[in-house]
Amino acid sequence: MVKASVCLRIFLIVGLVCSPLAAARKAGGIRGMVYDLDFEAPLAGAQVTIAETGETTEATDQGNYVFSEVKPGTYTLVFSKDGYTRKVKADVVVSPGRMTEVNASLSGEFLDMEEFVVQDVQIGTGTEAALLDLRMKSPELLDSISSELMSRAGASDAAGALKLVAGATIQDGKFAVIRGLPDRYVNSQLNDIRLPTADADKRAVQLDQFPSSVIESIQVSKTFTPDQQGDASGGAVNIILKGIPEQSILNLKTGISFNSQVYGENDFLTYDGGDLDFWGMQDRGTADGIKAGAPVNNNVAAGVSTGGAPTDYNWSVTAGGKHEFEEGFRIGALGSFFYETDSSFYDDGINDSRWFVPEKGIMEPQTSPDVSKKDDPTTQEFNTSLFDVTQGTEEVKWGGLGVLGLETEAHKLSLAYMYTHVAENEVTLAEDTRGKEFYFPGYDPTDNTDPGNAMDSRSTAPYLRTETLQYTERTTETLQFSGTHELPDMGFGFGEKFRFLAPEFDWYVATSSAEMYQPDKRQFGTIWLPESAWDPPLDQFLDPLPATHTQLQPGSYITFGNYQRIWKSICEESDQYSLNIKFPFEQWTGDEGYFKFGIFNDDVERNYKQESLSNSGLGVDGYEAAFNEFWSSVFPNTNPDDLPVQPGVDPDVNYRGEQHISAWYYMADMPLNPYFNIIGGARFEDTDLSIVNTPDDIDDVTLIGITPDGNPIEVAMSPDNKGDVSYKQQDVLPSIGFSFNPAKSLTIRGSYSETVARQTFKELSPIQQTEYLGGDVFIGNPDLKMSALKNYDIRVDFTPYEGGLFSASYFRKDITDPIEYVRMIAPTGGYAYTTAINYPEGQLDGFEFEIRQKLDMLSEKLKGFSVGANATLINSEVTLPSPGFGLPPEFQIAKRDMTNAPEHLYNIYLTYNQPRTGTNLGLFYTVRGDTLVAGAGQSNGNLIPNIYETEYGTLNFTMSQKLNDTWKLGFKAKNLLDPAIESVYRSPVGDVTKTSYHKGMEFSISLSATF
Repeated sequence: MVKASVCLRIFLIVGLVCSPLAAARKAGGIRGMVYDLDFEAPLAGAQVTIAETGETTEATDQGNYVFSEVKPGTYTLVFSKDGYTRKVKADVVVSPGRMTEVNASLSGEFLDMEEFVVQDVQIGTGTEAALLDLRMKSPELLDSISSELMSRAGASDAAGALKLVAGATIQDGKFAVIRGLPDRYVNSQLNDIRLPTADADKRAVQLDQFPSSVIESIQVSKTFTPDQQGDASGGAVNIILKGIPEQSILNLKTGISFNSQVYGENDFLTYDGGDLDFWGMQDRGTADGIKAGAPVNNNVAAGVSTGGAPTDYNWSVTAGGKHEFEEGFRIGALGSFFYETDSSFYDDGINDSRWFVPEKGIMEPQTSPDVSKKDDPTTQEFNTSLFDVTQGTEEVKWGGLGVLGLETEAHKLSLAYMYTHVAENEVTLAEDTRGKEFYFPGYDPTDNTDPGNAMDSRSTAPYLRTETLQYTERTTETLQFSGTHELPDMGFGFGEKFRFLAPEFDWYVATSSAEMYQPDKRQFGTIWLPESAWDPPLDQFLDPLPATHTQLQPGSYITFGNYQRIWKSICEESDQYSLNIKFPFEQWTGDEGYFKFGIFNDDVERNYKQESLSNSGLGVDGYEAAFNEFWSSVFPNTNPDDLPVQPGVDPDVNYRGEQHISAWYYMADMPLNPYFNIIGGARFEDTDLSIVNTPDDIDDVTLIGITPDGNPIEVAMSPDNKGDVSYKQQDVLPSIGFSFNPAKSLTIRGSYSETVARQTFKELSPIQQTEYLGGDVFIGNPDLKMSALKNYDIRVDFTPYEGGLFSASYFRKDITDPIEYVRMIAPTGGYAYTTAINYPEGQLDGFEFEIRQKLDMLSEKLKGFSVGANATLINSEVTLPSPGFGLPPEFQIAKRDMTNAPEHLYNIYLTYNQPRTGTNLGLFYTVRGDTLVAGAGQSNGNLIPNIYETEYGTLNFTMSQKLNDTWKLGFKAKNLLDPAIESVYRSPVGDVTKTSYHKGMEFSISLSATF
């Protein structure tokens, strides 16, 4: 791997060599007109200030102003006059030897707008106005969310903020989905730098770990250009962290929150010893330590308990500033620290496993073993999975951001470090009592003569209970060193028709890591058999069999018992660097374009370790007690010889994965005339992905592959065949687009590009992988290929006035070899497992619409009100490898929807801003449509229908009020409608509930001070 230390040295030398090149360059200038907006006349005496230099001039009687000697660079102009609203023009570019034209119109206003102006000057890309300007100038289709809008929407982290972007949603509360394409098609970055991830199943960054307090903006690029990474197929999500402020600041903030389902809850689900400490950092042993024989503490809780609900609170502090020296350079710093606790609880959860039985034409509970074909299943011994779920979660999240910067007129160097730590305790109680009720309507567990309690029926769909105690720590750390440089204008060109401007280049080198530490996850499962009376005449001589808790064992491992403890850790490290050089030019019409070249390299290494312990499945005494008496509460004492030990058959397989991506590219932005630009180029990208498996015991592991005709095949693992994987691919990824501006307020963009989507380490390794013993089995596919995408986009943006936007887009993506998950049956053992395969092709297309409107354009009485809305309509489908692939013969289909692609997304918001009183109000409503989360399959001839998450909406309200120049009070109310979050089986007889729960409403109050 290319080490970060080497890269740091290389780029530090580059930065130092280029710093002396800040030679004197020919000055430029700024000129323009200032108008009275109401009377459309020149505004004499208006003050025009360059915010960065403090230089001020006054408009003449004809409204003209001019700054004749301005160093080349980017500036912010502030226009003001007593009795008029101040106006800010950001990102004014001054080029050597040229005058930049900037006009402004001021409207009459007798309010003091000083606070508004300072915010615009300081925040820059943290405001909606600046990001809208960036959207119009960007060569790709770019959508953004500012810190300003994040605050008004009450978004607490990057995951919550991303939902406000047109076409964006969040999967599993953490992962970005753009235009219906999930994590493998979306590239998530921090300050343009791709971060590693410690998620067990995905190579996607968990966005919930980045709080809004450290975010300047979130920018989503929806089209690929060659200077982006090649897997930005659905989009590239770039979280821009706060940088060095223009003025010294100190901000303190604290708050308290509560959830309607947590506050006052005295039966909050927890476990003995499960309290989170202040920092959320606990030492509960490691997989390596357990494997090496470290002593295991068995004096721990095996199951759940209840207690009082925790209190949720948060606080943060941010400080920074900049100092300018007489020598012409500036140095600055920013530091931020945040701390937050959070909790959630629900006791109305449902998680049902059902299938459609063709012979009966109904949906029935899935049974193990399968009795769906039996004439009378009520005398059979089997289990169902119709669980009622209660879950309590506590979380501690904290971290910090530090930024150091050095700037001259032509050069900027920045060193940024960020650390986040999230600790979570998730306690889950799942009980199946409805299976018995399904087969014995009106069932009474306390009546030993009930038909469901008969001797030949007591094991028919018995009561089940599973208890899961899961403690997880997630840590992300990144150190980023970057620079931007503008070299002297060499005066090279071809007369007046084509002239090169000052070259620019930027670079970064970063070393980052992500860790997931999940020590001592505990699973305890029981079957409860009721008290049963003997049939006459034996009932006269024999006592009833007592109610008894027995072992609920993992189905795939018959020798394993009902109590498992798992230690797991994932560490992923990334060393990454990039260099881009741009050659701006001015062509024959006076318009500017550029040629751009660059290189990129990312070396990733992942280490996955897991060690599982289980008690025996043989010879364990049961526990005679009623169902509401938990066996787990006494098990460590009543069964001291039955506690988890190293199992005789050890399925754990650790692995080391490496991914090396290197690339170079070229591109150009060529204006043909003042109205039409062509943007195009190509990216050349190499992918090298490898996996080395290290099983605990080779003899206990079976490799499963897939034959060319799609059938599973088993191969014994051996020293010569441990299922290691090596995958290499080279791609040429072209991109071509245009930008057409027929009018100043109208922009039409279109593009075509080709991108890729990569496999994950987990998806390639042909070994059994389980979250826990007895859990769902996943087996990777070493023949899995990368997906290739062809992307088509067109967008029309209309900005009739400053801050207003009307936009419409169409997009289409043709996918070759899309990666989808399917269910298969193992050749030996007959157990079901999930694997990843390449479907032949897929297609996704849709429309996006967006509007932002200041309502005072309609009526002066609505001054301060703004409304925004966006909608995304998505159609998607994938072609199955063969008609009816993996389905019963009665249900032959050739195509189905893509997974994780919602049918539609809607966002609408209304805000009110009154600068004079410091009042801000916001109402935000988001809707996500039906989304396929699992494709249909079969089991023993029964259809397991497609599973869809159903449509639901979220309504949030926010308010903030300035108390004085220093203090501000905030209030947020989230999820006010509190809809059921449901998934359903979309079966031949209609929708049948798969899962359901409520999140509860959340209320918070905050107090902040800015000095």
